[in-house]
Amino acid sequence: MALARLAELHGVATSYSPSDDVTVQVPDTTVVAVLAALGVDASTPGAVRAALARGERAASGRLLPPTVVVRGAAESVVLRGLPEGTALHIETEQGPALSHADLGRLPLGVHRLRARAPDGRDAEATLVVAPERVPQPPDRSHGFLVQLYSLLSARSWGMGDLGDLAELAAWSGRVHSAGFVQVNPLHAAVPGAPTDPSPYRPSSRRFPDPVHLRIEAIPEYAYVTVDRAPLLRRAAGLRAAVIDEGALIDRDAVWALKREALELIREVPLGPGRRAAYADFLADRGEALDDHATWYALAEVHGPDWHAWPAGLRDPRSALTARARSELADRIDFHSWLAWLTDTQLAAAQQTAREAGMGIGLVHDLAVGVHPDGADAWAQQDAFAAGMSAGAPPDAFNARGQDWGLPPWRPDTLAASGYAPFRDLLRGLLRHAGALRIDHVMGLFRLWWIPQGQEPTAGTYVRYDAEAMLAVLALEAHRAGAAVIGEDLGTVEPGVRESLSERGVLGTSVLWFERDWTGTGQPLPPSRWRAGCVATATTHDLPSTAARLTGEHVVLRHRLGLLTRPLAEEQAEDKAQVADWLAYLSRLRLLPEGSGDEEGEIRAVYRFLLLTPARMIGIWLPDAVGDRRPQNLPGTWDQYPNWRLPVADAQGRPVTLEELAASPRLHRLLSEFAPRTAPPGARPS
Repeated sequence: MALARLAELHGVATSYSPSDDVTVQVPDTTVVAVLAALGVDASTPGAVRAALARGERAASGRLLPPTVVVRGAAESVVLRGLPEGTALHIETEQGPALSHADLGRLPLGVHRLRARAPDGRDAEATLVVAPERVPQPPDRSHGFLVQLYSLLSARSWGMGDLGDLAELAAWSGRVHSAGFVQVNPLHAAVPGAPTDPSPYRPSSRRFPDPVHLRIEAIPEYAYVTVDRAPLLRRAAGLRAAVIDEGALIDRDAVWALKREALELIREVPLGPGRRAAYADFLADRGEALDDHATWYALAEVHGPDWHAWPAGLRDPRSALTARARSELADRIDFHSWLAWLTDTQLAAAQQTAREAGMGIGLVHDLAVGVHPDGADAWAQQDAFAAGMSAGAPPDAFNARGQDWGLPPWRPDTLAASGYAPFRDLLRGLLRHAGALRIDHVMGLFRLWWIPQGQEPTAGTYVRYDAEAMLAVLALEAHRAGAAVIGEDLGTVEPGVRESLSERGVLGTSVLWFERDWTGTGQPLPPSRWRAGCVATATTHDLPSTAARLTGEHVVLRHRLGLLTRPLAEEQAEDKAQVADWLAYLSRLRLLPEGSGDEEGEIRAVYRFLLLTPARMIGIWLPDAVGDRRPQNLPGTWDQYPNWRLPVADAQGRPVTLEELAASPRLHRLLSEFAPRTAPPGARPS
């Protein structure tokens, strides 16, 4: 069938298999819509035939693909498929030009490759020369997993900030020999009232959000001449509302207050050294920063949905936008300055972590996409598929599938640009990171695209060049000296985990999901866990360990109408699964406290993780004080306070950073991690 051949040519699936024995056919209307988003007209049989002829003609006559990837032996890869006698010329990013005879001496980097075939055909391509593997963590280590906004201290202005992050890193590194702190995405949010609190649907992934700034840590704050007492009283009020009165974290109120303070601070001139550093930052981040700041300046005038702006302003390169850049120069500089301040505090937090002895330090999180109305979608319109949303197909956990509301990257424009948007994104995120977690890492291989206005069930998979995506990832991680963690939970295409492991990308293993699925179905013995992973008991999308052990997460989902079966049936299955694990922990002599001791059971879970060969062991910070509430409950929007809860104890009372550091319960849990030099698999005393 011509449509199927055309779809295959562009990496669009016409069927998929949710399980080994099931194949689902994708509706032709979906295939046509997805091809249209890729710039291919398949609206009529004649259009399909014409597009197929053009595509096959272009493929057969192509001398080089848009991007060529080299891993290891350069000659065998670069020359594969080229006609004999083809002359090659390479301009390296370092400057020197190399000829065919010099291919074995290619440096790592992103170069320009030119080829001339004996038949007279010419071609140019981006040449990515990448290391075989990403850097590995220096040592087996443990560390905290935390949603930064939820970590309030006595100095926070109503939500956790970068000063709190630095304090957590310094304390856990020095006192508990932690090797890392993993945080939620700190990406810039879409402004609004209310702001979407989810860190996984940002306006921009290229720059962090200034809401995370510690205001008092900005050097110029000390020289503000206006009375700062009213600001500090209001900040104390925001903090007390959450910590003492049980209010939800109000990101909008926090940002309104911080923005007021930042407008005052900006009136203080920068000293010569600070101004020079700011100028360097502007030069280093270049057009990306200018576009980012311009979007935020325009959003102040026209609102945060660029699709509703005057027509000329919807194009970042139009004459009207150029004029607006001039007219709004002061506001553009304000938002550029905010990005610089946030970058400097991120750098300080990572330096603090390293000085505290952390081998990794900060682990940043890369969300799978961006908000369709936000800064990145405006500035990089050609890189995103218009009219499409990324998500997930129906599965055993969600019969309707998922629509994340995020425009997916176009694989064709990525390849044509030499993966420049992906390279630049990674480089920015890795500036101050010891490791990077990639949410839904399977998206480097394929993504589920859903035509706008359709149900998730009406989507299909679109394939990406995983070899090129992984090469870019390996190159940028190598340049930053950072490890990479892939969130590979859920349905994973065969071969994906193997490909990631081959390149040194660590996976994510959650205790409750690690069972012998191909055998007995019982808990997987620790010796059979993979070494290349972050092993943990839970994540931000899952119940805390206390909620899992007590079954409170089932009651919560029932109360919110999320269960698909009767409550008693769900509770019975959940109780049986927990009982399996507790019995297994007892057989391993990891539960000396006995069943029924909730704190002892949580400690037993982490004792088990210590028995695995995992390179990194993640401690969900709320587990350390018995918090029962998930930070995010998938399937809810306003029914549950997602992304707005502070860390709390078993009674739901918020716990500050200072209280965490003094918590006997936390210290008892962390004492299990004291023998950091014990070899993998050794049972802790």
